[in-house]
Amino acid sequence: MVAESRAGRRPRVVIVGAGFAGYECARTLAKKARGAAEIVLVNPNDYFLYLPLLPEVSAGILEPRRVSVSLTGTLPDVRLVLGQVGGVDLDGRRVTYTDPEGRTATLGYDRLVLTVGSVNKLLPVPGVAEHAHGFRGMPEALYLRDHMTRQIELAGAAEDPAERAARMTFVVVGAGYTGTEVAAHGVTFTESLARHNAGLRGEPRPRWILLDLADRVLPELDERLSRTAHRVLSRRGVEIRTGTSVKEATSDGVLLDDGTCVDTRSLIWCVGVRPDPLVESLGLPTERGRLCVDEFLAVPGHPEVLACGDAAAVPDLTRPGETTPMTAQHAQRQGKVAAHNVAASYGQGEPRAYKHHDLGFMVDLGGVQAAANPLHVPLSGPVANAVTRGYHLMAMPGNRVRVAADWLLDAALPRQGVQLGLVRSWSVPLDTAAPELARIPADGGAGDPAKSTPGQQTAPGERTGPKNRPATAGNRPDGPRKAEGT
Repeated sequence: MVAESRAGRRPRVVIVGAGFAGYECARTLAKKARGAAEIVLVNPNDYFLYLPLLPEVSAGILEPRRVSVSLTGTLPDVRLVLGQVGGVDLDGRRVTYTDPEGRTATLGYDRLVLTVGSVNKLLPVPGVAEHAHGFRGMPEALYLRDHMTRQIELAGAAEDPAERAARMTFVVVGAGYTGTEVAAHGVTFTESLARHNAGLRGEPRPRWILLDLADRVLPELDERLSRTAHRVLSRRGVEIRTGTSVKEATSDGVLLDDGTCVDTRSLIWCVGVRPDPLVESLGLPTERGRLCVDEFLAVPGHPEVLACGDAAAVPDLTRPGETTPMTAQHAQRQGKVAAHNVAASYGQGEPRAYKHHDLGFMVDLGGVQAAANPLHVPLSGPVANAVTRGYHLMAMPGNRVRVAADWLLDAALPRQGVQLGLVRSWSVPLDTAAPELARIPADGGAGDPAKSTPGQQTAPGERTGPKNRPATAGNRPDGPRKAEGT
């Protein structure tokens, strides 16, 4: 165990996690502190990931670095510590983390802001953990992009019609924001790949199926937005099956709860998210897995600790008795309030209660299509698409010109249909406490991933085992094993 010594007499504020809440908290607090406090941001990666645009990365529209905003480049007054936090000593006011090279260290704090976010939500469905992939981090998006490309290419080379059809079938479970956008972008991407593949000329178009137990697409949004999304997806050939989910998954396909068997190599799991496992390890009161806090984002009994974002059950003062939903809109604004309240704890200003009326939602449906209700004004089509993209450009803390340039290039040029194969199937298991980290073997080759060093292949606190095995004839990305990835 390596202990980090405190330097100087400035109070230290440690922020765990650099998602929407953590990034906004660090940026706001740095402006308010003006050097009066040491602000430390602990995060596994050196970038802030703009999650809403991740489906466009998987579809080849945006390059990965476009949605990855440098933390050191945009937060010059914040000290970045690369590491995955595995525990918090509330009495000793210290956090324990593991850095990318597997070394464990501790970091003391005077104030702690927990913004650890969320991970893939799991359901007790046989075979899903082994044969599905989520969509919470960059590794999963890159894997899905390669996987879709690979399946279309393998389908073009397949002589067996049944195998060809299975490889050209993609099943998305969960018709919320992420699942809907993944299906919307995925169908256009795979159709583009199929059109340019000589082995698939004259063959049926790629088949996409979107499943959800709810009675409509985007069940959490206004029905008008739901109808718009349903109409756009249906016109593109996406099969929308509501009131339906997966009963069992195998390497050859999925069995639906209506008795239908679908042969596929691609199961993309977008059923929702759950708080980071670190929350449960704290031993503090939770609500539906989220850390209980008051309206000032403070943890009861620990006034020096604040929590916000997906990991915290923040009271929704606009809807008494309820908690704020797990959205980027709330997380970003909660991060700003947390920064103000940390400053207030040192006498700079008064504490603020978190209260925010949502400003509407928007869903990018690919091409020039979108569904949006900014300020609760329902929009669809190209107008909604323009509003959606304009909102994303304003909300991003960096890379705006690069993102806009990629959008223009995508409109003018065909997408590049290549797969690099850098992220393998076992590198992005569904059951992971760190979807932002891809697992890699210690030797950098195809050795047993379970034998890798902690900072490289296995996220701190995670187990290794059969699911994390290397590629074999049964589970390599180009074999019969299936894959995919809110």
